[in-house]
Amino acid sequence: MGLYVQKYGGTSVGSVERIEAVAEKIAGFKANGHDVVVAVSAMSGETNRLLGLAGEISEQPAPRELDVLVSTGEQVTIALLCMALHKRGVEARSYTGNQVKILTDSAHTKARIRNIDIENMRGDLEQGRVVVVAGFQGVDEDGNITTLGRGGSDTTGVALAAALGADECQIYTDVDGVYTTDPRVVEGARRLEKITFEEMLEMAGQGSKVLQIRSVEFAGKYKVPLRVLSSFVDGPGTLITLEEEGSAMEQVVVSGIAFNRDEAKVTVLGVPDTPGAAAKILAPIGSANIEVDVIVQNISADNTTDLTFTVHRNEVEKAKSILETVAKEVGAREVISDSKVAKVSIVGVGMRSHAGVASTMFEALANDNINIQMITTSEIKIAVIIEERYLELAVRALHSAFGLDADTVTED
Repeated sequence: MGLYVQKYGGTSVGSVERIEAVAEKIAGFKANGHDVVVAVSAMSGETNRLLGLAGEISEQPAPRELDVLVSTGEQVTIALLCMALHKRGVEARSYTGNQVKILTDSAHTKARIRNIDIENMRGDLEQGRVVVVAGFQGVDEDGNITTLGRGGSDTTGVALAAALGADECQIYTDVDGVYTTDPRVVEGARRLEKITFEEMLEMAGQGSKVLQIRSVEFAGKYKVPLRVLSSFVDGPGTLITLEEEGSAMEQVVVSGIAFNRDEAKVTVLGVPDTPGAAAKILAPIGSANIEVDVIVQNISADNTTDLTFTVHRNEVEKAKSILETVAKEVGAREVISDSKVAKVSIVGVGMRSHAGVASTMFEALANDNINIQMITTSEIKIAVIIEERYLELAVRALHSAFGLDADTVTED
């Protein structure tokens, strides 16, 4: 008998009927003698509804008050789920992030977990109760409610599993595992039985929406066995593991194609080509808590250069506003932006030991007349920035070029 931490996303608890179904699944685990801790999201659409209300009041609501508001969505879910479990004769107790307590830093709307107090949860588990915890939220040292950012319930689930030493963290969502790419874009996409933490981290970082990147970081750091499953259909899901050796994985050069539509490109033109200029430009962006992704600096001409980088599309205007002031200070000529770009990436541990991966990728894109604007690489990833209108065409081309289509793969 084991200890399982299960996380259920918004679609999994999107209605009373779905909450009842989740309770039935949890009751089954208890009936088999397992201990269960559950982290849940707000009901599907609830967080957006609350953000909409905030937007009706203010275009830029105070982050502290925004966290107070949006954290209420999960509180509804934990109470309803406990009621559904009680109806089935299963003892259960709900906890908000504050009650657990999940201690975070004070970065409202993007807080990071520092520590989790497991004493009350351990006591409940010893009494045979199911523990139901509100995902996505915590509390800082001053007692302020904080939230962990979009997808933060995944991080809550993995962090609880790490703190409790769970046998497995199961992420239940509306898909039945991790696929070679989004099946809505490529009909022949396949579910992966297994993927490494390293590959999943790159997939999440490059735009895969199955798991929040911080949850994968947590799982890899604390070696938490992680499995992605469907709330709607039974199946083995996808196991995310430390393993990367073995013939099966060595045969696979690219495991998946990730993409992100939420990209925007910012370019600072005519930057003086002097030591420290890039730091002066990027430091204020970091201080504003704006995450920078791909960075490219052109070859110097006339003692100036152009610095281009990508940010989340929702933050491009904020970034541009900051940079227009910075550009004057460093003597740059102009700041321009482009919100009609997207990122597509190939990911696979097999890339370490196979040559010609980049050329295959670039040739596949060229064959469809897709121009590459920016390139970034790691040992197991190549990502490119392209025009957004070509994104789905690029994903399909690459999925086929690397033999990931279902009808081109023979599984042992």
